[in-house]
Amino acid sequence: MDISILLALQQFRETIGQPLVSFFSKMTFLGELSTVIIIMAVVYWCVDKEFGTYLLMGWSGNRLVNGFMKITACVYRPWIRDAAIVPYGDSMTTATGYSFPSGHSMNGASVYGGCAVRKDQPKGFRIAMGLVVAFVAFSRPFLGVHTPQDVLCGTAAGLLVMWLTAKLMNWLSAHPGMDIVVAAVGLALAIAVVVYAAMKPYPADYDAAGKLIVDGAKMAGDTFKGTGYVAGFLVGWILERRFVKFSTDVSMKCRITRVATGLLSYYAVSLIAAPLIKTGIGGNAGTFLSCFLQVFYIVLLFPAVMPKK
Repeated sequence: MDISILLALQQFRETIGQPLVSFFSKMTFLGELSTVIIIMAVVYWCVDKEFGTYLLMGWSGNRLVNGFMKITACVYRPWIRDAAIVPYGDSMTTATGYSFPSGHSMNGASVYGGCAVRKDQPKGFRIAMGLVVAFVAFSRPFLGVHTPQDVLCGTAAGLLVMWLTAKLMNWLSAHPGMDIVVAAVGLALAIAVVVYAAMKPYPADYDAAGKLIVDGAKMAGDTFKGTGYVAGFLVGWILERRFVKFSTDVSMKCRITRVATGLLSYYAVSLIAAPLIKTGIGGNAGTFLSCFLQVFYIVLLFPAVMPKK
């Protein structure tokens, strides 16, 4: 049934739905890793540190949950399951790893859904963010890279994690000394998922020519990315709380300077340093460390040197 729905959407997309392709391509862009990371970084550095921490913590948790669920379910992408599915344009380039659950949907639920579930935000803003979550999720089956259950479960899981993160942040406000326990538990979970990803067997299905259809070990790369992001956030978060303690209560000039210098330096880290680490070390360890560095830079390294006034 899920493939039938995708085929119907594909026919619609290629006929009367063609004018919607540009819109949903932009919606899927809002769910990409690079997009949500930049949004969270700007909020964390320049808008509201507490809210940015909440988004980064919830998103990190969602990357861990997504990675665990992907390698547990091991669901193949729609075009592998049925050759009649032809994803739109270059949308396959960001469709990495196994299919279930949708990473874009969980990213959208983390950042935009994270705003929507916070009752301290204006009602109109929460509604708008809820619509963005829905549009990001629908864009994935519309473009042919995910099934309905991929995005529905991804969105639901993502929103649940953000709701739990909001509760956790409230609890930490009342028990600030317990942050080290939260970090320790989070790191232990990340290590457990790394071991699970490295040790578990993966499906090995072959085509008529005897060629492996999907390399499970390669698909697990998304899981090592997620655990790297989680570790980078947790280590950076604890160190920032203990030693840096920056504030977003600064002048507009300082905020603008932070955005300009922060994004420029982050691009250098993510586009130069991280790839060098990934290729230099290689394998899953290189993937883990390159992702660790990116979030660690956002949470600790740049805040340690960025303008304070």
